[in-house]
Amino acid sequence: MADKYIIRVTAGPGYDLASHVEVPVNSPAPVHISSDLIEADLNVRIDNYRGLPRNSPASSPYFEREPHKYNRDQYSIAFRFRLKRPQAAGSAQIGEVQQQSGEGDDASADGGVLATDLQFGNDFDHPIRERLPPGFGTAMNIVKWWIDPGLEGDPYADTPYLYGPALSSFNAVHVGEGEQDEEKGGLWFEEGGDEAGMDWRRKVGAPDDAKQRMKWALKTGNKEMWTWKYGRTYGVDFFNPYIDFNEFALRLPGFNLPIMRYWDGQGLRERKRLHRLRYVLRNRSTGQVYLVVLFTLHLTEDVNEDGTLKPAALAAAAQASGGKGLTGEALPGREPELELEPDEEDFREDEVLSEARRKLSTVDLNGENGTTDDDID
Repeated sequence: MADKYIIRVTAGPGYDLASHVEVPVNSPAPVHISSDLIEADLNVRIDNYRGLPRNSPASSPYFEREPHKYNRDQYSIAFRFRLKRPQAAGSAQIGEVQQQSGEGDDASADGGVLATDLQFGNDFDHPIRERLPPGFGTAMNIVKWWIDPGLEGDPYADTPYLYGPALSSFNAVHVGEGEQDEEKGGLWFEEGGDEAGMDWRRKVGAPDDAKQRMKWALKTGNKEMWTWKYGRTYGVDFFNPYIDFNEFALRLPGFNLPIMRYWDGQGLRERKRLHRLRYVLRNRSTGQVYLVVLFTLHLTEDVNEDGTLKPAALAAAAQASGGKGLTGEALPGREPELELEPDEEDFREDEVLSEARRKLSTVDLNGENGTTDDDID
């Protein structure tokens, strides 16, 4: 079924597709995103990639390096960014720090966005509840239990969303420039920071270790100690083995949810011939968006041999964008040993949860055997 579709990745400073550029997946050269709120350089990497642009590398050296090789990570969204102080007259100094928040006098002077406000996750412009497959609620319970306890949202709302605090959601957070190395696949960020960045992290009490930092950031009091400061450069990486972008499947421990099965045929055409999954960096308090990375699923018949979109696909994209928003579907996943393809009649939640607990009980939570660092529970 997956061979009927092809993926195209774009990115921009907002939802409007007119502001987006095509992302050359698996290229070590990052794309640059600029607005009055952010400057960012972005790499998107997908293992075993078969999407646009045509002749894109099938993989990246990134996936051959640890911890990604051991984790069997399927994708990465990595970007270096610098938030800008809002300049609009009358704006409420978006996310401006109103107190020192444990950082010292320079925090209130320079300003920034508190870690309680900077979010990363998925959102949607239209209801998706009628098209969520059986077992979706169970999948989300596993995701929150095992992958990202800080995740919050309502996938059944009229405008669904699933956001987590950026500080606990990103697998790697680097305070400083990080690396840009072709042999590592482009942007590469180790947990920590440059010398000044490490000093600052330790001053606010953030652990040096990625897993411990993610746990630490789940507590509101700790998030209030961290400010994403205007003018400071950060590098972040979001990766995991849970989404299969080639099959559009959700693969969790003990649970395989084939999302494509619920997208195929009439449903796709009713949704303007395309489906989208978008990742958003945003401000919780103001709703202001800084960065959008958009994965669009096109019918192969709507794509020319040279990788350009046919008029029908272009019209659908323009209509969906409308200068205000883009639509999409988003679900994390991981390949299990137990292959369950639930339907209305045979989905067994107790069996799925029992199998997930059995598999996860064998994982070394201390990381002594090379366990993936994104299982922060």
